[in-house]
Amino acid sequence: MEVGERIRYLRNKLGITQDELAQKVGYKSRSSINKIEMGIRDITQSAIVAFSKALNVTPAYLMGWEDENVESNIEILPNSKVHMIPVFETVSAGFGTYADNCIVDYMPLFIANVSDVPDMMCIRVSGDSMYPKIEDGDTIVVRRQPCVDNGQIAVVLIDGEEGVVKKINAGENFIELISINPMYPPRIFEDEELERISIVGLVRQIIKNV
Repeated sequence: MEVGERIRYLRNKLGITQDELAQKVGYKSRSSINKIEMGIRDITQSAIVAFSKALNVTPAYLMGWEDENVESNIEILPNSKVHMIPVFETVSAGFGTYADNCIVDYMPLFIANVSDVPDMMCIRVSGDSMYPKIEDGDTIVVRRQPCVDNGQIAVVLIDGEEGVVKKINAGENFIELISINPMYPPRIFEDEELERISIVGLVRQIIKNV
């Protein structure tokens, strides 16, 4: 089965139209989906990732790299629980960058609890301070919340502008922002400096840049 045939099969199994699939993966019209399904239009690697997320399968399955028998074990997730989540340009995972409030894309994500949808966002990460867990170019799925537990990874704003992704260690009078990459020393804010720090949200998922 070719890629286009797999896309058509899975789309029909999910019960979504070509127009709906086009919207989920960022195409302007159903004609592009129709051409891909018919095998007369090539599909890029980034599009394979988008299609696999929208159709709730792995990119490897969509490309035909996994065994054909996998098809019988596919769990089709409810379409009503797949939501288009905004993607923001970047939050640094290195020396820091200014947080960008501009939405640059939307990504289809399976979210079981619909009440969580308004608080979810995706951010493209730059830098290597969280390597190897989070690499340059990865996308993190973040749930907006004002605090996290020690040891969790969060998106943090410093001085309301500099956005970073760090592991959190906090006490009564301090907060420590910790990098996984040992090349980057921890950043410690104490006493009145705590006012410079605000938690944007908890990193719930890491989507690798493939």
